[in-house]
Amino acid sequence: MLAPTVRHLAFVRDDGQPLDFIPGQFLQVHFQLDDGSPAKRSYSVATIHDHALGPGESVEIAVSYVQGGAATRLFEALPEGGRIEASGPYGRFCLHPGDSNRRYLLIGTGTGITPYRAMLPSLAQAMASRGVQIVLLFGARRREELLYADDFRAFADAHPGFRFVPCFSRELPEVPHPDVRRGYVQNALAEFTPDAAGDIAYLCGNPLMVDACFESLKVAGLPIPNIRREKYISGK
Repeated sequence: MLAPTVRHLAFVRDDGQPLDFIPGQFLQVHFQLDDGSPAKRSYSVATIHDHALGPGESVEIAVSYVQGGAATRLFEALPEGGRIEASGPYGRFCLHPGDSNRRYLLIGTGTGITPYRAMLPSLAQAMASRGVQIVLLFGARRREELLYADDFRAFADAHPGFRFVPCFSRELPEVPHPDVRRGYVQNALAEFTPDAAGDIAYLCGNPLMVDACFESLKVAGLPIPNIRREKYISGK
């Protein structure tokens, strides 16, 4: 359990084939509802990787548990060694090879943080090759809901060009890191003075947060193609 209602799960392909994915993409898990009708749910690949996953390498996802949710029942009943059906990867919420920006603003809430975990090796390469700066603003209510915090903090400690800025809307940790902020990520965003000429922003997570940050970034002058977004909605 990454948080009280979020579980980290790891799978391997049972056909022995590699999984060629770009960090930021997602898989769709397919299953049947109680009435027999087909259903599917989307989950970003959370594996820290920068190339295809080889045979036997883990495909990691973070699953939010929703009270009464069909997908929640599926994963709760899945034993170790259990099998699911999935398709993909899909999506274009990825870093672009041709980017020449000076800074990335990565903004996420809840399981919307998982694409950024997968991007860490690519971000390290971007910092090393062209000196790009990165700010990751991660919104949660309290410390125990901050998914993959140890991974992001360790990455920030190892890479001076990367700042990890947790934003807590309910309560702060007892001894907060200097980069911790109180409030919502959309409120903390202004502190980092979005720059129309040098920034590319990624928004992922709660639709209200995504919409609020999108409007703020447009007001700051960022071109719409430089505001890349993906909304996460917990479906039953």
